[in-house]
Amino acid sequence: MTDSAVPRDPATRADAANHHAAAGLSPLAVILIELALAVGGFGIGTGEFVIMGLLPDVASTFQVSIPSAGHVISAYAMGVVVGAPIIAVLSARLPRRTLLLCLMGLFALGNILSALAPTFWSFTALRFITGLPHGAYFGVASLVAASMVPPNKRARAVGRVMLGLTIATLAGTPLATFLGQELNWRAAFFLVGGIGALTVALLWIFLPHDAVQEGASIRRELSAFGRTQVWLTLGVAAIGFGGMFSVFSYIASTTTVTAGLPVGMVSIVLALFGIGMNVGNIVGSRLADWSLEKTIGGSMVFYIVVMLCFAWFAHVPVALYITVFLVGCGFAPGPALQTRLMDVAADAQTLAAASNHSAFNVANALGAWLGGMVIAWGWGFQATGYVGALLSLIGLCVFGVSVHLQKRQKTA
Repeated sequence: MTDSAVPRDPATRADAANHHAAAGLSPLAVILIELALAVGGFGIGTGEFVIMGLLPDVASTFQVSIPSAGHVISAYAMGVVVGAPIIAVLSARLPRRTLLLCLMGLFALGNILSALAPTFWSFTALRFITGLPHGAYFGVASLVAASMVPPNKRARAVGRVMLGLTIATLAGTPLATFLGQELNWRAAFFLVGGIGALTVALLWIFLPHDAVQEGASIRRELSAFGRTQVWLTLGVAAIGFGGMFSVFSYIASTTTVTAGLPVGMVSIVLALFGIGMNVGNIVGSRLADWSLEKTIGGSMVFYIVVMLCFAWFAHVPVALYITVFLVGCGFAPGPALQTRLMDVAADAQTLAAASNHSAFNVANALGAWLGGMVIAWGWGFQATGYVGALLSLIGLCVFGVSVHLQKRQKTA
């Protein structure tokens, strides 16, 4: 029997109860709800990453340097980190349908106003505001998706919601970037705002009304941060995923400088990374329904090997293509970590699930910062692979401590 096949703890039993409550939904209704949730993820992913390809245009419009324009990326990430836990706590007494509509409405409005921003500082402030609903949306969307399926299929349901995010890296971001470059960078944010508005409409139509969960309160949600396993699982995401962002942040320079490829090949390399993320998400979610622990631990080991191969062979074009694809596949433990947080948070699932994406943004900042350090020390762009291997090793150790404490607790 697999380690996620039966309700073993309060969180899993709660998911089982939610599944019985949602049993009246037809298979088509479940598919349409998951599609609506994934469209929201597609919009969020597109909005988060499109700015990276449009920074020169934004800098030119507001007459600031490109490094200064990069602050808008940090502002969005800070919004994600701050917004996820605060919104999850303050909205404890809201039905999930209402909360999702509000979150996606704020996201749509934030992007539309970003497209209309008259000054650089107003644009930066709006990017911060637009990032606020990011983590809470994915957390609540994952809980909704998991509640509509049997317990042994939760990770696949979460993976289907995250598929919107991973497809955004492959299709949404390139499309929005092309639109922004051909017309104006503001057009890209109008597009993202439109996707957000479409999500609101889809959720309004397809997601049925729900009641506030029994006993829901701010105090109960805050109890998640009193659980050691919640912090350890968030630590795995914040540290273990740092390697992916360390490599991804400097992948353009690695392609042109280290591998000596023409600038035109950067888009091909980015596409390989996006394909890898989608493959990792699909395969990882299936493996997670078989075994959460083995999927997370095995993914960290896989990441260590891939990152070392990237550091050793990134100067060879063919090897660069393969390793970048495999680095993207490292997204595999994403659904597993999200599902594990639901388990270890017991009855404080919303805060824990939402905080997962705060942890991913910490990984983004940590990976980019450490990768920049080794490059500044003169080790070369491929040295970001060593950073990734080290972070994955630390993430594996954190997860090992988590599993050890969990087993000791069960034995006691």
